[in-house]
Amino acid sequence: MNPITLQEIERWLKESDEKTLETLWARADEVRKATVGDEVHLRGLIEISNHCVRRCAYCGLAAGNRTIERYRMTREEIVDCALKAVRLGYGTVVMQAGEDYGIVADWLAEVIREIKRQTPLAVTLSLGERPYEELKLWKQAGADRYLLRFETSNSHLYELIHPSLPGKKSDRFEILRQLQELGYEAGSGVMIGIPGQTYATLAHDIHIFSTMDLDMIGVGPFIPSPNTPLGRGEIHFDISPAEQVPNTELMTYKAVALTRLARPDANIPSTTALATINKESGRELGLMRGANIVMPNLTPVQYREKYEIYPGKACINETAEQCNGCLRGRIASIGRTVGTGQGGRVKRSK
Repeated sequence: MNPITLQEIERWLKESDEKTLETLWARADEVRKATVGDEVHLRGLIEISNHCVRRCAYCGLAAGNRTIERYRMTREEIVDCALKAVRLGYGTVVMQAGEDYGIVADWLAEVIREIKRQTPLAVTLSLGERPYEELKLWKQAGADRYLLRFETSNSHLYELIHPSLPGKKSDRFEILRQLQELGYEAGSGVMIGIPGQTYATLAHDIHIFSTMDLDMIGVGPFIPSPNTPLGRGEIHFDISPAEQVPNTELMTYKAVALTRLARPDANIPSTTALATINKESGRELGLMRGANIVMPNLTPVQYREKYEIYPGKACINETAEQCNGCLRGRIASIGRTVGTGQGGRVKRSK
């Protein structure tokens, strides 16, 4: 099958006819089945800290938000979550946080080593833009994967909504290159419907996936926190309303399907954000339109509400056991099976 072109991607993003879109869903599902199969792998999410030094214009964890209570999980709490992941049959844990330099590199390296000593799990990190030496240390400690979404390839838009730290220019594409050089399975992705995002920009983002050899790609809808500049409508963008990508459920499904066609062998999650905008069947529809990963939450319930990147997050009051049971039922309801083992990417032969 020939790779999808930039022009095709943009055309599909603008398509609104339901019957025509059925062709896209079927094509994405066919490619998914042929390349990664029917297994849905579960990645246990541990939100280890809600501290962040960044002031991103949409995120509820941003440094300027004084309305949330900050926390950091202890080493013992994190390891307990990893042990629970094993009991629940997961093959991977994902340690996620804001860009929190209170998470000291040596301390986290020891947490990684402890998880590796006690479990067969793959360890994925999602901790923002950390220095090369820290990324190297964590890889040597046993970390397997690192997730860093570039959010948008439009540099002007990126700088508006992701201000750099003083004296430190953000370059997520360079960090992704470093991660791959260090031997990580590297994951990235974008938001759908960021104010200022045009169809041409999003099409370019998705087309970039086909060139980057990414192991995991996450695409989810833009959901602003009300306690942020974008949530308060304080940033304005000079684009035609007709060119603004909507942050809708439908547009997110299109992006998931097109990402599968652009990078057929990548692991693609049906995200919590998608489940948030359609709590009834968002995850299932994402899985039926190209995705093959879900990320049940292992974070202790007392921390869940404090990790509020955006409001109304799905499953926020469920225990890890409830979340596990719910997701397994949803996966079975669409005729798919839960994967076993670490579920790393199996690259296509060339």
